[in-house]
Amino acid sequence: MKVDVPVDAAVVAFGAATWIVSETLAKDALAPDTCRWCDRDAAGVDTLNAVDRAGRALRWGEGEKTADTLSNIGAFGLLPLSAIGLDAMLTHQSGDVRRSIEDLLIVSETATLAAVLNQAIKFAVGRERPFVHALPPEQRPFTEHPSDNNLSFYSGHASFVFSIAVATGVVAEQRGYPHAWLVWAVGMPLAATTAYLRIGADKHYLTDVVTGAVIGSAFGVGIPLLFHPRVDEAAPVNEGLEARIVPTGTGAALVGRF
Repeated sequence: MKVDVPVDAAVVAFGAATWIVSETLAKDALAPDTCRWCDRDAAGVDTLNAVDRAGRALRWGEGEKTADTLSNIGAFGLLPLSAIGLDAMLTHQSGDVRRSIEDLLIVSETATLAAVLNQAIKFAVGRERPFVHALPPEQRPFTEHPSDNNLSFYSGHASFVFSIAVATGVVAEQRGYPHAWLVWAVGMPLAATTAYLRIGADKHYLTDVVTGAVIGSAFGVGIPLLFHPRVDEAAPVNEGLEARIVPTGTGAALVGRF
């Protein structure tokens, strides 16, 4: 696979720094004070759509804080560690452990870029979180983290875990690792469970989570295939995945092998 370590490392550093600054130092300034997408009309009548209304039946009630904690463990612990561990195992089996660093760089690049886009959209859209939506108006300014009240769309946890799970799987397929299926078998259920827990915690609506999963998956496919195409490598085990953009007479075209 084509990897430019200095360039890709710089992208990861820039993306990570942008996300950290926006989340820790600039959140109060960037996050909307009031919802722009409130799921209620001018008279204050609830207009939440039927899909999200039904999805709230999945919340854990008294166990919402537990669901929140478990989603954080999944997103920032179990899933990244499993992805790193499985890739390390596969690269060891391939006989070239140096690939593990390159693979980690590609996956990290994917996750940080997905996270930056997510932050930008959350700040711009300003959708009220479901647990805030359910509060009386006078109580909404007094939540534990008021600057986080209107950042529901779309789920950053869902986007993050699916970008990692899918990118790790796609990289494994591109490399031609013989047991690439293990990445999918472990990563996708972990990602789906973590995303579901965000609904269980009443932090996101169903549409927030589904959108996050779709966009995270798109990054997981697009970044490795389009920016890190296969190159001639010694003894690939299988044909793997490949995609690239090529010029045509009237523009450009996406071609590949899947």
